[in-house]
Amino acid sequence: MEKRELLEKIKGQMIVSCQALPGEPLYVEEKSVMYLMARAGKMAGTPAIRTSSIRDVIAIKEETGLPVIGLVKIQYPGFDGYITPTMKEVDDLVAAGSDVIALDCTDRRRGDGKTAVEFAAEVRAKYPDEILMADISNYEEGIAAWKCGMDIVGTTMSGYTDYTPNRDEPDYELMERLAADIDVPVIGEGKIHTPEQAVRALKTGAWAIVVGGAITRPLEIANRFMKAINESRGAE
Repeated sequence: MEKRELLEKIKGQMIVSCQALPGEPLYVEEKSVMYLMARAGKMAGTPAIRTSSIRDVIAIKEETGLPVIGLVKIQYPGFDGYITPTMKEVDDLVAAGSDVIALDCTDRRRGDGKTAVEFAAEVRAKYPDEILMADISNYEEGIAAWKCGMDIVGTTMSGYTDYTPNRDEPDYELMERLAADIDVPVIGEGKIHTPEQAVRALKTGAWAIVVGGAITRPLEIANRFMKAINESRGAE
């Protein structure tokens, strides 16, 4: 899908993130089952899906026909970032037909000695026509990603790096600042747990939002209910 068409398709909308990693209840070793979650997202009206792993990119595209923001989560020695950290994962995502490729563009340590900006520039040079999304955690990283030519900037990693506040709610301020200061789409993502938070995130000026765990991670959802119940008992 062409960049302009894709961006118009997702504008003002909620993208559903469908991911399951080894050790999670919906991860099945033998085959992908995330296409079922993506089917639900499509039935609800989402214009696109975000997913991790090559097999899920392929399965979800086959099932839904929707554009996919693809990434690969993998932890390499010496790398603090784990979202599509090397060119190998980028190559695999391109081969799988990922419509958008998400990269870790935080300032965390990279085992190859490159900065996030240097790596992003290499990806852009190799794949000039691919749509690239920068997953960042703070304002400075978002500005750097915009300046180095990323097509989309997402607030995905806010609260997940050791130098950003670990809050249990979306980083509305980051969404608003970036949406006001850069001229590429900002996607609000991270810790959007409720419909009310989703609406508020879109009102920051974000181009679109991504919601994942609140919809597609049953263990996370169940734990949130159990925590609230247990805390209410302790307050009695």
